[in-house]
Amino acid sequence: MGQKIVRSACRGCHGGCGVLVTVEDDRVTGIKGDPDCPINRGWLCIKGKKYHTITHHPSRLTDPLIKRNGSFQAVSWDQALDLVSERFLRIKKELGPESVVLGYGTGRDNEAFIYRLANTFGTPNVLTAGHMCYGPRIVTGITRCGNLPVVDYEGRPACVIVWGANPLVSNPDEYKGIYLARAMLRGTKIICVDPRRSMVAKRADPWLRIKPGTDGALAWGMINHLIAEKLYDAEFIESYVHGWDEFVARAGEYPIAWAAAKTGLGEDEIRAAAEMFARHRPAGIHWGVALEQSRNCVNTISLLICLMAMTGNLDRPGGSVFYPNPPVQNASQVGAHRVLDPDVRGRRLGGDRFRLADRIGVINPKAVWDAILEEKPYPVRALYLISTNPVISRANAKQVMAALKKVDFLVVQDFFMTPTANEADVVLPASTWLEHDYVGDLWKRHGWVVARQKAVQVGQARSDYDILNDLGKRCTDEKFWWPTIKDALNEVLSPSGLSWEDFCARGFLQGERRFHKYRTDRFRTPTGKVEFYSTIMERLGFDPLPGYLDPPESPWSSPDVAQRFPYQLITGARIPSFFHSENRQPGLLRSKRPEPLVEMHPEVAAAKGIVEGDWVEISSPRGAVRQKAVVTDRVPENVIAADHGWWYPEDTKNLGWDRSNIDVLTDNAFETCDPAMGATSLRVLLCDVRRVDGP
Repeated sequence: MGQKIVRSACRGCHGGCGVLVTVEDDRVTGIKGDPDCPINRGWLCIKGKKYHTITHHPSRLTDPLIKRNGSFQAVSWDQALDLVSERFLRIKKELGPESVVLGYGTGRDNEAFIYRLANTFGTPNVLTAGHMCYGPRIVTGITRCGNLPVVDYEGRPACVIVWGANPLVSNPDEYKGIYLARAMLRGTKIICVDPRRSMVAKRADPWLRIKPGTDGALAWGMINHLIAEKLYDAEFIESYVHGWDEFVARAGEYPIAWAAAKTGLGEDEIRAAAEMFARHRPAGIHWGVALEQSRNCVNTISLLICLMAMTGNLDRPGGSVFYPNPPVQNASQVGAHRVLDPDVRGRRLGGDRFRLADRIGVINPKAVWDAILEEKPYPVRALYLISTNPVISRANAKQVMAALKKVDFLVVQDFFMTPTANEADVVLPASTWLEHDYVGDLWKRHGWVVARQKAVQVGQARSDYDILNDLGKRCTDEKFWWPTIKDALNEVLSPSGLSWEDFCARGFLQGERRFHKYRTDRFRTPTGKVEFYSTIMERLGFDPLPGYLDPPESPWSSPDVAQRFPYQLITGARIPSFFHSENRQPGLLRSKRPEPLVEMHPEVAAAKGIVEGDWVEISSPRGAVRQKAVVTDRVPENVIAADHGWWYPEDTKNLGWDRSNIDVLTDNAFETCDPAMGATSLRVLLCDVRRVDGP
């Protein structure tokens, strides 16, 4: 067949990087960054460069599987999808559509199609990572200022706060690390907020090493100093802020001395950081998911939006801006959200409790596990999980596993046999990004979409879109679906006037760049202003002003627990070769980090008799797992930093789901979650460590 080069867009993590894919004899032999792609400009991480080792991995799922008598048997696509549709429709008839729950993992570009199936089938229950990943920033941004603020690196910010993120290692959502790196080289002032010494922290102008989980306290401290010294944009506040006086009064409840005590920082450190951000304009805040996976999630995000606004940095070039969408149907339009019956929407699991999350159609996972295990408030009988591995990636893994074992009918769609797929009744082989066409980045808010073009075909694997389109025709009215996926892509692109072929020839589309839109269009909130006092939060029954909540487990908020578990456990630091629980299959990417690592300070290691390379047991009130010790002052003395996402595909017994999986230790009790969003506190809890003899 010879050699060809396919121009596409990577999806090894959150995606969007332009790539040139070399194909020889229907096999990918090389991937490199596309220098003509404006999103990554030729830069590409290790996952992208070596993703073909995942696509062509010998353990790939290549045929639909049905479990019979405890073992999987290969079947045809028609057999598998006929069984799935028959069971879904039976449950819908007997119990109602809400007893079928659909779910997906983190931003794989299939969200629009999954919601379309849910909405046309009639279930309000879509299980996502959105309660604790990206969703809180989206809905809090919409609530406070009408949209999601994104740092405008092209506008050359004079100062950037990198808060709870490590963009030089991880490149999620709207961002690529290359832009931060170039800003550093230009001399942009960098303020890094992180308890762990990251690559960004080592290069920051001030590194604010806060106690884990106290981000909101630091934000209040900075705000108080700006108010006291009048280092705010009074003209912007007068014209475009709702609730300034009430906000100033609330700030008085959190003085800078209180913030210093909470965060472990000096008052002068907080003052200096606040002044740097206020005096070096334009400035932006580059935030990360670490802020969201906490009990204080919505408060913290709200405060950072207030910081952006009170310094006059919202929607100005080089600040935190609102990028207009490109001329395509967005994910919400494709998702057919208006089709769902409002009465059914009111039955969304957990929607009555986590009412802010309910506004964007996401649910707290525990609400689903409870509905399976306890049948409250009603029974859930079927789960359809796509590109997600919740046994490894959701809090309280033991409860997740119990729910998967009990649910009547479980369908899993993935690349490999994961611990989640291993419990399924039907397993459907999904294609990787190298095996399908799609309009990539449709869900992001950076103003771009990219052409993801199919390069190869592996076995009978099909794209998520193709499978959902086929299943939708079986389970719902065919009028909601398309003859082929190319027809769907042409419809998505229809506002631009481009066909799929035209779009591929261009490679990408960008929305028109405009700034200061609020001067003519106002902010898209009920008052038309940035709502420091939120009328939406007030209507939902929550405090309209930001506040502060301590972590549910910490030495100061739960001293009794701390007596038995004296160290603060933080989780989730990104590993370049992995994407959450993905890429653990033995091979090139796994070889970069063959075993799970846990970081501890030299003084902790000495006290516990632990040396570099020892296996240690990490325990919490929920259980214990084992990882390998790294002794380093990269973490503070009382902090333990553990890898997340670990399982062992080479373990033929149970895929090692409970050996090193840090979510065996995490808690998902509703009272430990963010009260408005349901965000799970994955990042900050209490633990102990001890040396053990082996893995």
